[in-house]
Amino acid sequence: METTSRAEPHDAAGGDSGRGDTRGVPGPRPVIEGYLAADFPWYGLDDAFTGARWLTQVGTDANGSVEHGATGHGQEPTLRAELGHEDQRFAMVVTVADRPVRRSPDGTGLLEATSPSSAAWLAGSGLLACTWPAQMERALRQDWLEQQTNIAWELADDLDGGGWSRLSLPVDGVPTPFHYRESEYGWVLAGAAPHGVHIGAYGRGMSAYGLGFAVVKDIESYSVRG
Repeated sequence: METTSRAEPHDAAGGDSGRGDTRGVPGPRPVIEGYLAADFPWYGLDDAFTGARWLTQVGTDANGSVEHGATGHGQEPTLRAELGHEDQRFAMVVTVADRPVRRSPDGTGLLEATSPSSAAWLAGSGLLACTWPAQMERALRQDWLEQQTNIAWELADDLDGGGWSRLSLPVDGVPTPFHYRESEYGWVLAGAAPHGVHIGAYGRGMSAYGLGFAVVKDIESYSVRG
């Protein structure tokens, strides 16, 4: 489907393990510098959204080139038990560079092209990262994570299948088609965008139907989570 590896949900874009351990977490400048180093523009919610905006870490390839990242809007999702999923209100916008088929960094093979499916997978795994049942018995929780991760992967690989509906939302003011799905944990959407990128998004407590996306003019205006 795409070049993104199938990381565990709690390691995906925007994930929060809920442990509160900040050892080894990069400071604000390294995080922002990752966004500034990208050779493609970043997307976020448009100016109609007036709430808090923040950044997660970027994703890179084996050569260190920036491939994707996520801009956060609203509350930072958390797995802390005192804040139930139903109380969370956020939307994450995932930007994925549009890459063609290319050689792997070690020159031994080819990497598949990125596509809206790449954005759908990152968005789906990101949603899992902030909704997995932290209070579930450990063995059952791991089974749940593996099951839901496989479902997210299969859905992302079949955007024209019955698991998705169509939704039109503005991107830089232009109506743009997206693949959209809802679950008890939140919603996920993905589609193509101008400027050589694909857009994915996921959220909870904020309706996807009223959202609009726009190029981020000043990425340093976003705070850094931590």
